[in-house]
Amino acid sequence: MPRTPSLSDFRRIVIKVGSSLLVDSAAGRLREDWLRALCEDIAWLHAGKRDILVVSSGAIALGRSVLKLPRGALALEDSQAAAAVGQIALARIWAEMLGTHSITAGQILVTLGDTEERRRYLNARSTIDRLLQWKSVPVINENDTVATSEIRYGDNDRLGARVATMMSADLLVLLSDIDGLYDAPPGGTTVANLVPLVERITPEIEAMAGASGSELSRGGMVTKIEAGKIATNAGTHMVIASGKTMHPLRAIADGGRCTWFLTPANPVTARKKWIAGALEPKGMLHIDAGAVAALRRGASLLPAGVKRIDGAFQRGDAVTIRDLEGAEIGRGLIAYDAEDAAKIVGRSKADIMLILGFSGRTEIIHRDDLVLSGR
Repeated sequence: MPRTPSLSDFRRIVIKVGSSLLVDSAAGRLREDWLRALCEDIAWLHAGKRDILVVSSGAIALGRSVLKLPRGALALEDSQAAAAVGQIALARIWAEMLGTHSITAGQILVTLGDTEERRRYLNARSTIDRLLQWKSVPVINENDTVATSEIRYGDNDRLGARVATMMSADLLVLLSDIDGLYDAPPGGTTVANLVPLVERITPEIEAMAGASGSELSRGGMVTKIEAGKIATNAGTHMVIASGKTMHPLRAIADGGRCTWFLTPANPVTARKKWIAGALEPKGMLHIDAGAVAALRRGASLLPAGVKRIDGAFQRGDAVTIRDLEGAEIGRGLIAYDAEDAAKIVGRSKADIMLILGFSGRTEIIHRDDLVLSGR
């Protein structure tokens, strides 16, 4: 059997926090002591030079508490209005509690579409990546004020998985009101045993998933398994652990009860494979010898090295990169629409603002969005 991973193995970690952990539904208030302990854990990991991202549920739950809405299912418009109130409170609380550890929080509101539509995907990825470069902790929440189907049927488990794959995280932590996957429903007539390690998500593993028993959370074990498939297929390990204990991340690090989902790949390899083989190129860039050499040294592709473009691509589309003799050098996700790209080919970074009238990306294809042929 493979070795059970340790929290110390990972360098970029996405932590998903469920609504039922953040908000005490009976008392109608935030679980401040628990969140304070979680932020201490986050600060501990952050001090170890790890990139930490938080996907936080709770806007609707917190909003309905502030507004003193009755318990029970909410209509869609009521959920959206509660989220509008709750998002402000949620952002303030995360900022204050992380701030006590001298960590700056940055709020990102997304929907599943922001991680699946390539143009919006690139914008979100660039913003979050810059926050991580600044050693901030992005706090990401579903934008429940405008989401429709996400509120009714979606969940932040899958959103956490999409964020993890988008940011090439090597671990997704799902903190919930259950400490892992069981082979039977806990509390039922059959003895339920925790499954500590899942090497691969099979139909048998999927059959173990049950429905949610929490009013505040839209996701149950089924959505966690779906999140696991998204994450592990993209090279990201996942762990499901209880958030009911104080210092839940420390508990995972100390070998506490949880379920690990393994992946045979790594995020970079999986992403490169997706770019190279799963996307149909919409255009072509012809680059000079200097740019070819730079790419093979691991650099991004700059407009200055591009001599000609072909195709009617849009920002975020896959394009083929060829040298001036026509040999394929690689493929990548383009940072500009074809019309704008044509205007800046062969030009320096300083010219982009003057030509386009806005400060665009320095790279026409970033090295993280690029895969070279034969590699």
